[in-house]
Amino acid sequence: MYRRIPIIIAVEGCCHGELNAIYEHIANLETQHQYKIDLLLMCGDFQAIRNHQDLQCMSVPDKFRQLGDFSDYYTGVKVAPMLTLVIGGNHEASNYMWELFHGGWLAPNIFFLGNAGCVQVNGIRIAGMSGIFNRHHYHQGFHERMPYSYGTMRSIYHIREYNFRRLALLSKPHIFLSHDWPASIEHHGNLGDLLRRKPFFKDDIRNGALGSPPLFELLKTLKPDWWFSAHLHVKFEATCFHPGVTPPDLPANTSEKNPDEIAIGGDFEESMTSADFKAPAANLNPDEITLDDEEEDVAPAPVAPPPRERTNFLALDKCIPGSRRQFLEVMDIDAPESSSPPKLKFDPEWLAAVRAFDPYMTLTPSQHGSYPEHQAATEAVSRELEWVKQNLPEGGHQDINDVQAFVMTATGPTPDTQKAKGEQPAYFPNPQTAALCSMLQIDNKVDRLNMEP
Repeated sequence: MYRRIPIIIAVEGCCHGELNAIYEHIANLETQHQYKIDLLLMCGDFQAIRNHQDLQCMSVPDKFRQLGDFSDYYTGVKVAPMLTLVIGGNHEASNYMWELFHGGWLAPNIFFLGNAGCVQVNGIRIAGMSGIFNRHHYHQGFHERMPYSYGTMRSIYHIREYNFRRLALLSKPHIFLSHDWPASIEHHGNLGDLLRRKPFFKDDIRNGALGSPPLFELLKTLKPDWWFSAHLHVKFEATCFHPGVTPPDLPANTSEKNPDEIAIGGDFEESMTSADFKAPAANLNPDEITLDDEEEDVAPAPVAPPPRERTNFLALDKCIPGSRRQFLEVMDIDAPESSSPPKLKFDPEWLAAVRAFDPYMTLTPSQHGSYPEHQAATEAVSRELEWVKQNLPEGGHQDINDVQAFVMTATGPTPDTQKAKGEQPAYFPNPQTAALCSMLQIDNKVDRLNMEP
């Protein structure tokens, strides 16, 4: 056991490029409540858009291709006021996030967990997976090359079995971040209240089409203390006891539709049932971006840490400046270590999983070869963990800044990028990815995909 050293964490739902409003809101909370936020966690749709060309690699209708605030943080005009950890959603500049597939600094003080990843902040283990579930692409390899086509611009943010299997080998993290909700999590909270606020969810819930089956499998396997999500643009709390609880009766069917829904033609953003995790199903959920204000108030408040035998789930809304949406929550988390500002370090077990599964990372649509059985994979991670402890400084617990330093790989907004805003940019290899691959002595397949003919 470690003594109680609280760290104050803010959790935010969908960002949609509104960094200034989010940081300003946090500053107001700090002044009002006389505390200092140590760490901000963002649950996807972050939109790390460096310039006008990056907009052409983001899957949204043209009217939503807006630079947002990130470029100021990328170019150094502004600096994030606290350590900010980010995962990807389904509306991202996917070209930039692919550069940092294994994780890295998007901007000073803003760290991307990667396609999947786990890090430690003052000893708190924070794991996460970027993207959303789509059964058509779940079993594929990573094949999306620039320039992206209409289809690959969407498939690139669909989660892959490769990342699920790597994350499933971790021991218990304190916190897990996802953009999608875990499938069936709605049955572990106040389902009636959720349907009162979002009645158009009813059909998907009845059909078992709300949420991601792989994520629920991870929730049951990893049993984190906290699980934070976004994507559905509503605040929702649930408690999942391990083993799970019996879900309540399902509500009656309804034909109500989501009034905020914006569909991207031809893009099926399903969240299937656990049965559909293994076999296709007919129920499809269209992709959504919500734009209209809602009436819920933001009510951040410190929350006590939960017992270890349960997972507290919290989904949050998206930030819209001037609205009263519930997009942010503040809580105390006990930390094993003390440091101010908090220190961001590698997680040795995750580094071992990256090494163990590197041979299975496939750069074609069809996954090459079979994944190892769970026992064999667990043994491989154990062997690689010994390698990490023996070959890396501090046994793999080293400060990430000692290995990866932020580098601008593309320019910020310029007249040239404005002129070329209808074109996708060239691919830029990121030195942070090269540095991590060198440290782990693995092949840099991230750059190879886009740089080899």
